[in-house]
Amino acid sequence: MILAIDVGNTKIKVAVFEQDTVILKEDYINETLLEGLKKIFKKFPKCNKTIISSVSNVSEEVFLLIKSTNKLYFLTNESKFPFENKYATPLTLGMDRKVIVSGAVLKFPNQNCLIIDAGSCITYDFVDENKNYFGGAISPGIEMRYKALNYYTTKLPKLDAEEPDSYLGNSTNQSIHSGVVNGVIHEIEGFISDYLRENKYLTIILTGGDALFLAKRLKNPIFANSNFLLESLNLLYQYNIQ
Repeated sequence: MILAIDVGNTKIKVAVFEQDTVILKEDYINETLLEGLKKIFKKFPKCNKTIISSVSNVSEEVFLLIKSTNKLYFLTNESKFPFENKYATPLTLGMDRKVIVSGAVLKFPNQNCLIIDAGSCITYDFVDENKNYFGGAISPGIEMRYKALNYYTTKLPKLDAEEPDSYLGNSTNQSIHSGVVNGVIHEIEGFISDYLRENKYLTIILTGGDALFLAKRLKNPIFANSNFLLESLNLLYQYNIQ
């Protein structure tokens, strides 16, 4: 069994894999991670391998707990990845982006892939059929857009994400919902159209916390999987130990 841990900007996502099957998935914050891991190791004593991807900090107590019972593989820039990084500033490429690009290459070999990760930020990453990674784009995520409208104005309210009734908002709240949600949809559809113009065959992967919320509104055929980063960690662990 393999334990995959994704330390993101706001949440820590954890999954236990038995081969390629997720048998447990949990979300934590830093304050609850240690106790959560203790419960996982107690419930799954055969879980003795851990892979961690982090864009934030993890407490030393967490590392000590994992190392006491597990073989730990912590991803760094020196780790082995299954693609050629042609980013102009390769060392600045976020670990979360490296992981999902790796997952795309391993899960969809010999295919052009556009990976869209809709979380705190929305990231777009393109890797071609020859495993060459070229880059992509980063824009504010849905929650960030709602917060920005409230923070940078004096009268606009802070709203939670909600599917708008129509493109035409007939109140301030509905106008905000339309602007944020439809704006994100148009942005994603626009990027997909740009990539499709240059790549006749393109596998589109949508992941992240807002993936399922957005998937039903997108017109293009996509592979939507909110657990893709965790699954990519599992694949990347197996890739590195082979």
